[in-house]
Amino acid sequence: MYKWLDERLDLTSLYQKVLRKAFPVHHSFFLGEITLFAFVVLVLTGVFLTLNYEPSIREVRLPDGRTVPAAYASILYIDSLPFGAVIRSLHHWSAHVMIAAAFLHMLRILLTGAYKKPRELNYLVGLALLGLAVVTAFTGYALPYDNYAVTATRIGYGIAASIPWVGGTIAEVMFGGEFPGSERSIPRLFSLHVLWLPLLLMALIGLHLAIMIKQKHTQPRYAERVAPGKILGVPMYPQQMVIMGILFALYVGIMTMIAGAFLAHPVEAFGPPTPNTPAVKPDWYFLWLYGLLQIIPASWQFRLFGATVGPEFIGGVLIPGILGIVALLLPFVDTRKDKMRYMELPSEHPVRTSAILALLVFFLMSTLAGYKIDFQQQGSLLGNNAVLWTLVLGGPLLTFFLAYTLMRIFYGKKEEEKAL
Repeated sequence: MYKWLDERLDLTSLYQKVLRKAFPVHHSFFLGEITLFAFVVLVLTGVFLTLNYEPSIREVRLPDGRTVPAAYASILYIDSLPFGAVIRSLHHWSAHVMIAAAFLHMLRILLTGAYKKPRELNYLVGLALLGLAVVTAFTGYALPYDNYAVTATRIGYGIAASIPWVGGTIAEVMFGGEFPGSERSIPRLFSLHVLWLPLLLMALIGLHLAIMIKQKHTQPRYAERVAPGKILGVPMYPQQMVIMGILFALYVGIMTMIAGAFLAHPVEAFGPPTPNTPAVKPDWYFLWLYGLLQIIPASWQFRLFGATVGPEFIGGVLIPGILGIVALLLPFVDTRKDKMRYMELPSEHPVRTSAILALLVFFLMSTLAGYKIDFQQQGSLLGNNAVLWTLVLGGPLLTFFLAYTLMRIFYGKKEEEKAL
């Protein structure tokens, strides 16, 4: 059978080119695989949820006599099925893990300089994957169609609609009309969430893996000492595939226990949509944006060529857009030559490392600003806009200078010791 297939598909060549590819065994390289595992679980659990979900806001009557939107009733039905609530919870937490693992994977790429030539293209594909994962998670926000989901999604609708000149068109394409209110919104978000965005994610993941196999991994720095000039690692088949199988089984087991112990988003606690707006906050990966929207004054708006530029656009589009452009341009600006077969040490590039640490502090401080209302209710000093702005802007600047100074001192000493 193998000979018959080999004559037609050239399996021997495939085995030599792909299945014998060496994979580094450094622990940080498993972040990309965990991202992939989370996506696989999202697809599998998503199939179950899709088969039991009705993407509609038509009114239906529950057995207890209440009249609720069909989408909301679908979630109640899913939760009533055997292990239904656990599967929905597993889907929810896997989305968190996928975004967190992808973010940490990107952080490793940035800290080790693995975005440089010849890996610029795969770096850009990875950036697109991270952004697309966040957008896909957002489109799933509204689907439970409870009071929490509607309130949180309305913030996203406001951000999309705030884009000058094209905001109305973007909001129409993504939400199918005004949200909430339009009967097309849930079907539109549902189709994006379960079909178009996952297909695009699959295509980008396939491209990401194909480029990685062609270019090979960067090597851990110790490989330069252990096996100079060679690819250090274990072959994909069978060693790496066994490791991946064990890791996937561990991921599914651990995440299933978490999903069973911490059931996600209890829709009955929030109830179907009402005119009242509950005090809700988005998930952690959106909380920094929410924090920026909390501290940007309503007076920050002006007219530009007939369009209004307001706080929602500044906090929700302009600032993230600037960060995104900087990330896109990074491999074309930082072109310093180095031993690109090996990962760079963060201490060797104090400016880049300090800037990344400052960015992380910016995210943390912006996330802290998301709790502004809670701080105000507690009478805390952190409820003051001036204090929060000081933390959001001053925290990253202080972090950059401290990190840069410390790395220059300690790395300089090591260089002197080497010279001696």
